[in-house]
Amino acid sequence: MAAKNDPGPSVKNKDTYEALRDDGASKEKAARIANAQANGSIDHDSRKLEDRTKDELYEEAQDIGIDGRSDMTKDELIAAIRNS
Repeated sequence: MAAKNDPGPSVKNKDTYEALRDDGASKEKAARIANAQANGSIDHDSRKLEDRTKDELYEEAQDIGIDGRSDMTKDELIAAIRNS
């Protein structure tokens, strides 16, 4: 049986998950972001960030709440999403 604070086997990046939970993210959001970071994508379509259009990246940055996204290039959006 998993320990009380163990997120379980479905979370691929436990360090990121714990850091997000410590920052106040919900269990679901922390797991989603940790897993996306572990596989190089940020949402459920499993495409790498580099393979997405700037508009798709902008929309993802908007969902995450990244400030200054309207002035960012595609590469800057990718970096901001990865660092969120």
